[in-house]
Amino acid sequence: MRATDALGRLLALGVPVVTTADAGTALGLTIEAASQALRRLGAAGLLTPVRKGLWALRPSPDPLALADYVTMPHPNYVSLQTALYLHGLIDQIPAATYLVSLGRSARIRTSVGTYSVHHVVPEFFGGAVLDPRTGVRLASPEKALVDFLYLSTTRSRLFARLPELELPKSFRPAAATSPRPGNAITRGRMSMDRHRRSGL
Repeated sequence: MRATDALGRLLALGVPVVTTADAGTALGLTIEAASQALRRLGAAGLLTPVRKGLWALRPSPDPLALADYVTMPHPNYVSLQTALYLHGLIDQIPAATYLVSLGRSARIRTSVGTYSVHHVVPEFFGGAVLDPRTGVRLASPEKALVDFLYLSTTRSRLFARLPELELPKSFRPAAATSPRPGNAITRGRMSMDRHRRSGL
């Protein structure tokens, strides 16, 4: 199969990335043959290897566009420092793309950037919507801050101290969620309220 034909079939899938297995199915090839075809396309600068078994279907992909795929099969959404930056609440560009996920916490280094993945319990997962600017599931400003404060109670030192924030007048802590008394979301909200009273 010619490289242009293979690339055309992959692009017709309408997704930003493919796994080697997905490529094999689309191209009618074995996993080994699909891997070789993907490597040839990558060497030609037509695809980008993201991590083992995962390929971006464009030469210079946006790390945000690949966020959904780096924790597969576990779902995630963009939150924490990355969401705070995208919403204009902090000025410093994060060194990694921060994700909240049902999968395990991990720091995932790829050819397109580093992803800092942080696990939360299922009842705390949510509060994100599809962002029309980036096409990813993005936490609201309120939920990103609640996520930060919730994770500040873990052993990770990444969330030991809040970054300097510029809170807009429209910022509404209650918009983060509708918590049930005593659950993890409520604890995050209470922590946020304490920080606000102490001069956030």
